[in-house]
Amino acid sequence: MHKRAFGAAAITGVAALLMSACGGSSPTAGSTAPAPSGATSDSATTTAAAPSPSGTAAPVRDAKVDLVIWCDNDRKPILDKYGAEFGKANGIQVQVQVSTDVRKDFKDATNAGKGPDVIVGAHDWLGELVANSSVEPVQLSADQQSKFAPQSIAAAKFNGQLYGVPYAVENIGIVRNTDLAPDAPKTFEEMVEKGTAAVQGGKATNAVLLQVSKTGDAYHAYPFLKAFGGGVFAQKDNGDYDPSKVLVNSAGSVQGGDQLAALGKTGVLSTNLDLPVAESIFDAGKAPYFMTGPWAIDKAKKGNIKYAISPLPTIGGKQMEPFLGVQMFYVSAKAKNDAFAQEFVTNYVSRKDLQVDMFNIGKRPPALREAYTEVSATDPDVKSWFEAGKNALPMPNIPAMNSVWGPLGQAEADIISQKAGAKARLDAAQAEIVANIAKG
Repeated sequence: MHKRAFGAAAITGVAALLMSACGGSSPTAGSTAPAPSGATSDSATTTAAAPSPSGTAAPVRDAKVDLVIWCDNDRKPILDKYGAEFGKANGIQVQVQVSTDVRKDFKDATNAGKGPDVIVGAHDWLGELVANSSVEPVQLSADQQSKFAPQSIAAAKFNGQLYGVPYAVENIGIVRNTDLAPDAPKTFEEMVEKGTAAVQGGKATNAVLLQVSKTGDAYHAYPFLKAFGGGVFAQKDNGDYDPSKVLVNSAGSVQGGDQLAALGKTGVLSTNLDLPVAESIFDAGKAPYFMTGPWAIDKAKKGNIKYAISPLPTIGGKQMEPFLGVQMFYVSAKAKNDAFAQEFVTNYVSRKDLQVDMFNIGKRPPALREAYTEVSATDPDVKSWFEAGKNALPMPNIPAMNSVWGPLGQAEADIISQKAGAKARLDAAQAEIVANIAKG
């Protein structure tokens, strides 16, 4: 899901959102309708957002459009609104296009000289985008940067240079069905015990839900490894991740792997559970605990599930900690109109109203401190996610992280399905990752 270099002072997780923030609002993506399309020709006075092609193919840029923004379908209505406003204010035509795979489509289109000017994506893309000379630094002043949660700004930096403007942070926690599990769990073992009792009593079909799938999910496996001092990469003295020191088969990671193996052996965890299946079970009221993130909340609400959000518990006496992810806006290194792209990203994305609107789409805590304060005052889930992520470490945004996801995820799946022991399988994953990093 969702890698970057950052300083040690920035590694504070979502906690910095609250502890360093005194006011603001969070991105809302609520009830705003898409801005009307309509602009014609190449007139410099065109103000409406141009229409965007639909389908799964990569978007095609209209050469007459002055500013093109790529995002996913969920965020398009919000960006249509602000794109139209920006176009009107600057006398230009703005087009917001939907890409089903922004990261891949952006790379291909940029290489062909037909890419967008601005993209919306995860911070862990950053190292690869910089290495490919696909994005350029953003000109966010020190004063503007101070208005964001420190760790979100740190996540947007690579080699000390700021490359994006963040709008949301995310991490996983425990979402529990309060009808089945009224109290926040202190240990994973407690979750298994109480969840198993619910299954045996006919109240649930699954004790604990965790998305795994046949190919695994390294993002969700990480807290098990991290709990025992393992993880992905060691960190340098300044907090940057060190790609030359892979921790996948470290003693701590193996201990975490042993926990996964035990949970797989008893059937608590299964490779038959991917995200859609896990969501469907929880939303039907058939599981007391779901280890997941903000993206799962909307469907639970629609299923009328009474829920609460808790921090990850301990496992084997050790505290589990999630990764922190940051969503942000990038400026293309080959933007058609660099000045407009920079202006939109630095002075529109940093606005409280835009960040509040973006918040209302996926309910991820806003990166802008003012926006966070506003939404957390009325939405208790925001504070709950803060508690769940206060010790989270940002995901690595270094290019080497691309070599980790697949091998580590598959190792998790094989360990849970009992195809291999934790040590042997993590040794193999480590060797594969190190070899992939060496290949570049």
